[in-house]
Amino acid sequence: MKTFIVHFLIAFVGSYLYFKYGDPFVPYNAIWAVLVASFIMFLLWLTSPTYHRSYFHKLPRAISLFVFFLKELVVANFRVAYDILTPNYHMNPAVLAVPLTVTTDLEITLLATMITLTPGSLMIDVSADRRFIYMHTLYVKDNDVESAKQEVKDGFETRILKLTR
Repeated sequence: MKTFIVHFLIAFVGSYLYFKYGDPFVPYNAIWAVLVASFIMFLLWLTSPTYHRSYFHKLPRAISLFVFFLKELVVANFRVAYDILTPNYHMNPAVLAVPLTVTTDLEITLLATMITLTPGSLMIDVSADRRFIYMHTLYVKDNDVESAKQEVKDGFETRILKLTR
């Protein structure tokens, strides 16, 4: 995981320096900046077997986590927008105590950030023994709290564990 973060930072800084001080043959915009950073990441990824073999597994898992987060973000935005724009009240709020499988500070912080950034859910606290997170959610189907907890565990937590371990 550390290698991936270092490569990501190198790619980000390299893309910035290329457009700031280099003589770019493409116009500077977000799309080209991401493409240049992705190209740098790809080059670093090609060299990684010489010093870190698990890196080949981390990049696809990081992309999977990012795509899953984007999907959840879009779905949650539409759900909240629909609820706001329609006259009926579809919310069924609850506070959940979700048992944690993630253990490190990075994993818990990443999970908490993704929960909080998704509309309709909010991370409240982590228990003192770091075995539970407390989160507020606006949508619990049929008052089934266990399935709501399982959605968090099967969604974000599983992908974070695949990425970090």
